[in-house]
Amino acid sequence: MALGGSPIPLPNAQVLSPDITANTGNTVFTVATAGTYQISYHVNTTVALLMGTRLVINGVNSIPSTINPVVSTSNFENQIKVTLPANSTITLQLFTTIAGTAILVSGGAGASLTIIRLS
Repeated sequence: MALGGSPIPLPNAQVLSPDITANTGNTVFTVATAGTYQISYHVNTTVALLMGTRLVINGVNSIPSTINPVVSTSNFENQIKVTLPANSTITLQLFTTIAGTAILVSGGAGASLTIIRLS
């Protein structure tokens, strides 16, 4: 993992509304419609690590979505409500203050991202 953070590639098995698209690496999701959204994520690693997770929205780290690396853990989850302008980008990211490697749990349980438009 690069210092400063690395995007988490999400599985290809996705159910996307017509106004949400993923890039080819499944790391950046673009929300075409402006509105208020509930965004949640789960990340599960194979071992407990001193790493954090966060959403990067339109290139900016989302503070309310951030779980800072205070103690080693293998399960991360968070949920936020946020108002997004049209064509916003969302990335789920692992980050640390030291270089390292994280291995996600395989079989579809390694990471998930849910984006729901509320209004």
